[in-house]
Amino acid sequence: MKRVLLFIATNLAVVLVLSVVASLLGVDRFITRQGMNFTALLGFAVVFGFGGAFISLFMSKQMALWTTGARVLRNPSGEMEQWLVSTVSELAQKSKIGKPDVAIYPGPELNAFATGANRNGALVAVSEGLLRGMRREEIHAVLAHEVAHVANGDMITMTLLQGVLNTFVIAVSKAVAWAVAQTGQGEEEEAEGGGMSYMAYMVTSIVLQIVLGMAASVIVMAFSRYREFRADAGAAALVGPTPMIAALKRLSGDAQDSTLPEAVSAFGIREGKSLMALFSSHPPIVDRVKALEDIAVRQKI
Repeated sequence: MKRVLLFIATNLAVVLVLSVVASLLGVDRFITRQGMNFTALLGFAVVFGFGGAFISLFMSKQMALWTTGARVLRNPSGEMEQWLVSTVSELAQKSKIGKPDVAIYPGPELNAFATGANRNGALVAVSEGLLRGMRREEIHAVLAHEVAHVANGDMITMTLLQGVLNTFVIAVSKAVAWAVAQTGQGEEEEAEGGGMSYMAYMVTSIVLQIVLGMAASVIVMAFSRYREFRADAGAAALVGPTPMIAALKRLSGDAQDSTLPEAVSAFGIREGKSLMALFSSHPPIVDRVKALEDIAVRQKI
């Protein structure tokens, strides 16, 4: 449950902060000065909804490095580091994207993630535990999976989806909050802005943004699970389904839960155990293996 709450809080934080700041600056009073101005509300929701999503996107790479303690391999030393950089470069070239930065981050679990604002400036990071616990061909498959995420444009697609949902959440929450604030308000209070009613408006708006944001996260996570299958298929196209199947089976036998920060856990190769399947960013490994086995069968036909 803690993982779910933290993940939702991360998704909502930027939008909530922007919304509260805007309210304190009087934007909400302008929108509701003479009744609810739905045109202004929609414009506000679009700007802040997509603004919050894209701010999170452009911060994602640096935040991932900071929160995981990842070390970018600018000057790789040792055979493994050199192999990682050259392999990611080769996979990126095959996928027709710019070479991502490659990093290693501390952690005992078998995991990796990709993030970044665009397909030609991404970051691919692997855990120390993955390097110790997987065979070379399995690591190769995991890297192909992460490069496939980048090549598929998953980061920008999820940002656009989050922007649409943020817009809906902001618009609906403020419209309902305005209706609630009018209950029991006299005409004179309405004309003057009604201090107590405005407080009710603020509280109701924030509560509704949290509740509706949680509901919207179900949609985001459903898309996230779908894109995992696409990234697995992309890895199969790059290195073949057998190494990817082996890597996933290795993950299923790993007793360690993911320790990735919530802000980037949706971009990992695996996720820790979840009490709420609807909020899981990754489908069950058994389902992913079955999909890859189907690909392997089709390739043999």
